[in-house]
Parts: sequence; structure tokens; C-alpha cells
Amino acid sequence: MTGDRFSERARVGTLGVMKIVTGAGEWTQPAAGAANDWVEQLKVPDLSVGTYCIPAGGVDDQSPHTEDEIYVVTSGRARIVAASGDAVVGPGSVIFVPAGEEHRFVDVTEDLALLVVFGPAYGSRTGSQG
Repeated sequence: MTGDRFSERARVGTLGVMKIVTGAGEWTQPAAGAANDWVEQLKVPDLSVGTYCIPAGGVDDQSPHTEDEIYVVTSGRARIVAASGDAVVGPGSVIFVPAGEEHRFVDVTEDLALLVVFGPAYGSRTGSQG
């Protein structure tokens, strides 16, 4: 996309206000006593973006979400287990998990940092969140 076209679209308001998120997908050590670390870095009605970190040997204690989800592994290695199958993932892996599907990262062999995109925004649909 050219800069001119982007500028024109921004001026007419179709994109809202551009936001730059710094640090998204970067490893963050969980707080003392915490199993993992989740930080939501951007939230608009149609999507949200955050970073989820699980230390090597750590536990993924999430429950299914009511929104579709995309994970992008930015660092670390683990295995994702879901009702639809399992796979070893590492830097560059992109994982789609539909709303409501049980899933969990296990066998975290290296500190795992994930850029996470929810659509629509995390917590915007009714139901359990975790």
C-alpha cells in the first residue's frame, strides 16, 4: 500500500486513528508467583492485540475464549494441544484457534512469547474468559 493511499484513507476516517504499539510480542517475565504474563496492548471493537508469555517449564492456565484468536510465536518453543490436533511451534509459527475451542500450550522448552490477536476484541462477547 502506498503512503498516499494510506493517508487519503486516514483523512476520510475509514481507519480511525493509527496507533503504534511498541513491545508487542516481546518476552516479559511473569510476576513472582504468576504462572504466565498477559498484557493487552490495543483494544478496539473489532479486535484486540496483546502479548502472552509462558516461562520454560511453565503452565498455560487459560480457558477457551469467546472470540477467534491468532497467535504468532515471536520467541520460544512449545507444543499447542487443541481438540482439533496438536503441533510443535516456534518463532514464526502462526496459529488460528476458533472461538470456544479448548487449547493449551504444553511442553514449553524455551521461554515462550506470543503476539495474540482476538477478533472481535477480547472480552467483547459474553461467556467465560480466561
